[in-house]
Amino acid sequence: MTSEDRDTVPADNDGVKGTESRSSSISSGKPAKKHLPVWQESILLLAVALGLAIVLKALFIQAFYIPSPSMEPGLVQDDRILVQKVSYWGGGTPERGDVIVFEDPGNWLAADSTGPNNPAARVLAKVGLYPTGGHLVKRVIGVGGDTVTCCDDEGRLSVNGKPVNESQYVMPNATCAAPLSIQSEDQPCTAKALKVTIPEGYLLVMGDNRSNSEDSTARLCTTKETECPPTRGLVPVDNVVGKVFALVWPIKRFDHITRPDAFKDVPDAK
Repeated sequence: MTSEDRDTVPADNDGVKGTESRSSSISSGKPAKKHLPVWQESILLLAVALGLAIVLKALFIQAFYIPSPSMEPGLVQDDRILVQKVSYWGGGTPERGDVIVFEDPGNWLAADSTGPNNPAARVLAKVGLYPTGGHLVKRVIGVGGDTVTCCDDEGRLSVNGKPVNESQYVMPNATCAAPLSIQSEDQPCTAKALKVTIPEGYLLVMGDNRSNSEDSTARLCTTKETECPPTRGLVPVDNVVGKVFALVWPIKRFDHITRPDAFKDVPDAK
C-alpha cells in the first residue's frame, strides 16, 4: 500500500465522519435541556394556579352562594353566583337596581351562615376557588341622598317621588312590592308606612322575595324609637364586595345578571 493509500483510507472511514460529528456538536452550541421531574412540575403548576386564583379573587371575580330564599325568583337558595369588582373601581359605587354582595353590616346573618364547614372547602374559599359564606345578597333600592317611600295606591315603592315598577324581578305572587316589615293585615300595602332618606355613603337594600327577606327595611328605625342611629338597617358602601353578574350553578339555569330598567326614570336626589 502506498503512502497515498494510507493517507486516503483513514480520511474516508474515520477522519471525515469524525469531523462531521464534532462539527454538528459545536454548531448546536447548547447542552441538552433537562426537564423537571413530574412532581416538581405539578407543584409549580399548582402554585401558579393558586397565585392566579388569589389575584382574581382580590381584584376581579369571586364566587359566592345564595344563603336564603330572599332573592327568589331570580336567585334560589344555594345557587352559585359570580361577583365582579371592577364596576366599582375608581370611585364607582353601586347603582339602583344592582344586585350586590356585601359583608354583614352587623348581626344580619345567623351564626351557621358563615361559610363552608369542610376544612378543604374553607381553604379553597380563601383563595376564591369555592363559594364564600358570611355575606349577603340583596338588590340596591336607594343610594346616598335618595328618599324611598312606600307605598303608593298600587303598592309600589317610590324613589325621590318616582314610583318604580318592579314586576321584572320581584316575586310574582307577592301581594305587592312592599317590604316585609309593612306587609300585615292591619297595615296594607297602600299605607304610607315607609319613608327613609339615605345618608351619603350608605345603601338601602331589599330582597326580591319581599314576603321573605330580612333586609334593610326590617331593621330601620321606627317612629316609636327615640334613640336610634339613622344608619341602622343601611349598608355602608365600604362593605360592598361587588356586583353579581352571573348565575353559574346549577348549569341549567345559567344566566347573565344585569341591571333592570325599573330605575332608569328615577330622578337624582335633590
